[in-house]
Amino acid sequence: MTASATAPRIDTELRPEAIRIEGLRKSFGPLEVLKGVSLCAREGDVVAIIGGSGSGKSTMLRCINFLETPSAGRIVIGGEEVRMKPDGSPADRRQIEALRQRLGMVFQQFNLWSHRTILENLIEVPVHVLKVPKAEAITRAQRLLDRVGLSAKADTYPAFLSGGQQQRAAIARALCVDPRAMLFDEPTSALDPELVGEVLAVIRDLAAEGRTMILVTHEMKFAREVASHVIYLHNGVIEEEGPPEALFGAPKSDRLKQFLKSVG
Repeated sequence: MTASATAPRIDTELRPEAIRIEGLRKSFGPLEVLKGVSLCAREGDVVAIIGGSGSGKSTMLRCINFLETPSAGRIVIGGEEVRMKPDGSPADRRQIEALRQRLGMVFQQFNLWSHRTILENLIEVPVHVLKVPKAEAITRAQRLLDRVGLSAKADTYPAFLSGGQQQRAAIARALCVDPRAMLFDEPTSALDPELVGEVLAVIRDLAAEGRTMILVTHEMKFAREVASHVIYLHNGVIEEEGPPEALFGAPKSDRLKQFLKSVG
C-alpha cells in the first residue's frame, strides 16, 4: 500500500500484517451483503473504506471483530487466524474475546455508558476485563483524555457533553486497551457539521503517529489526505482499490467515477 504524505511509513514489505481478511462473505437470510471481499492492513496502514449506502462497508468492518458473524472466509489478526466453523461462526469464543482486546472499535453512535463518568467509561474494561491495577488505568485514562482535549471533562457524565466530545471520549476509551489496530465505523456520521472537524483532528493525529486503522467513512477529503490505501465497495464487492491519489485522482471504474461525483 502506498503511504500518504500525512503519515510517513516504513516500506510495506518490512511491516508485519496487522489484519488480513480473505474471501469474506456475509449473508442475512437470502440477502448476500458481502460477496468474497479481501483486505490486508499492515502495521501503520490507514485503510479507508468508501462506498454508497448498503454497499456492505459497516458489515465488512463489523465482521473483523465478529460483531457480525461471517458466513465464510478467513480472518487473521496479528498473524493469528480466527478458528471458524464451516458456517463461518467462531469455533472458540475465548479466542474471539482475546482478539477483540487487540482491536479498538469506534461506532457511529458513541456507545458510552450513560450512568458512568467519562473517566469511569475509560477504565471499565482495563480494570474489570484486563485486570489492570486501577491506579495505572486511571493514569493512562487521564493521559488519553488530555490527548483528545477532554482532561477537564473526566468527572462529567456523557449527557453533558456535545456529540463531538462524546466521540472523542469514545476514541480515548478504545485506546485505553492499547489496541493493535483501530476500527472506525463512520465516526462522524452522527455529528452536527460543526463538530466533525474536532473528531477528524484526533483521527488525523493517530494516523500521523503510525497507528494502524481501518476507517469506514463518507468524508472523502479526509480519506484522500489521511489514508494510505482506499477501498471502494459496491454491492458487496470491491469495485476498485489502491492509493488515494489513484482512486480520487484517476478512478478507473465508471461506478467509482459516478460515486465521487455524487458525493461532491
